[in-house]
Amino acid sequence: MAFQLSGSNLGTRENRLGSITGYVGDLEDLASQSKCGTLTGCSRCFSQSSTCLSGCALGQLGGIRDVAIIHHGPAGCSATASSQYIVTNQVAAKRGVVNSSVYIGTDMDENDTIFGSTDALAEIILEVNRRYHPKAIFVSSSCATGIIGEDIDSVVDEVKEAIPVPVIAVHCEGFKSRIWATGFDISDHAVLSGIVEPPRKKQNTINFKNFYESARNEIIEMFQNFDLEPVFLYANATVEELKHLSEAVATTCICGTLGNYLGNGLEEVYGVPYIRTINPLGITGFETWLREIGRVAGKQPQVEHYIEEQRNIYIPQIEAVKKELKGLKAVLGMGPGYTFEVTRVLNELGIEVVWALAWHYDKRYENGEIPPAMSYLLENDINFEASVADQQNFEVMNILNKFRPDLYLSRHPGSTVWAIKQGTPAVYVADEYMIFGYKHTLEFAHAILDTIRNRSFEQNLAKRVKLPYTDWWYQQDVGRFLEEAIS
Repeated sequence: MAFQLSGSNLGTRENRLGSITGYVGDLEDLASQSKCGTLTGCSRCFSQSSTCLSGCALGQLGGIRDVAIIHHGPAGCSATASSQYIVTNQVAAKRGVVNSSVYIGTDMDENDTIFGSTDALAEIILEVNRRYHPKAIFVSSSCATGIIGEDIDSVVDEVKEAIPVPVIAVHCEGFKSRIWATGFDISDHAVLSGIVEPPRKKQNTINFKNFYESARNEIIEMFQNFDLEPVFLYANATVEELKHLSEAVATTCICGTLGNYLGNGLEEVYGVPYIRTINPLGITGFETWLREIGRVAGKQPQVEHYIEEQRNIYIPQIEAVKKELKGLKAVLGMGPGYTFEVTRVLNELGIEVVWALAWHYDKRYENGEIPPAMSYLLENDINFEASVADQQNFEVMNILNKFRPDLYLSRHPGSTVWAIKQGTPAVYVADEYMIFGYKHTLEFAHAILDTIRNRSFEQNLAKRVKLPYTDWWYQQDVGRFLEEAIS
């Protein structure tokens, strides 16, 4: 695709990538429809939950150090500010830095929604700059401003000449997309269009898009073997670091859903290679990913030496644990960037995935290709029943009741809680680096082993908890509430 960075807005994942939130079938059918262009998502006549994309967009931008987020909307739209503040400060404290970012809501009222409030917004932007002296200011729209057509772009253009730091309009009206991962793209677009500068000279850095840089020190140490310095995005990144993303050797990410817009954008606009392999989870993923970085950066001998060294340490230990995991059956419920990647890792460990739910599905990525994780599974003849459900817990419970797997894995804590109440042992894959590389793959295997060895807690809890789901629902097909796709 051609990246248009001159404007502040961008298309949703539904429009750009053909993404969907409703499907029931299997992996081969999903891929077949993706390739031939017939995949059309279904909506639901009943929905139990969802998430607002502004949380993903502003959560990413709010992690950048010493910036200001101005969320132009009613007070309720700023409800995520408290959790954002806590997460930002906890991650900064763990890193040993101070993050002085602020999150301001404009508290629109009835008068503002009738008559508009662009004058007030302009004053707020100027006051935020005067009071907090941020390194960049992100001015975000909301559902309310989108509905009344509040022109935040004109306000930003009006005030930014008076402010010595970047002032960037961010369009993240919650209603614009059913896929909250669109918020990741919105934050990347804001950084690409408003902060990143053309390269002055190439540096020995590699852009690493992740969530909370929990394995920061470990990854820095690893890349030192290849004379590369990772720049972690966006948590705790500085505006100065972001200006120089175009000077990196390459861009990579821990999750394709999180980082594909930034990676493809930097490649198309500035020629920074984007590492498009399967993600560095599990043995195959980690080695494939490292070798591609070695090829792009011209560090193949160093990478091969590192791989051989690490394999000698960890592969015998992983093989020993695999013997105890072989034959287990699992169900997954995660974002697509992890659903198909973790499925691959479980397959490596000898665990059969009987059903996988993706919170959404991207028919293609920005480069027009099917996501690498999906391609890998198909090329290796791995197929299983699959569905696409935007955190619809009632569908998860229906599947668990039918299959009675040994294990349920999810990237959503509430989902694992309900599985445990039903009696299914569950693993919350909370940390993005929980399965990263050899060391964490071994730890992940042991975590699964610990979970399935003692199931007394789940069994006792299930006997004492009455769930809201009826026998009628458990007898239905999981796609009972999917409506016919509209051609």
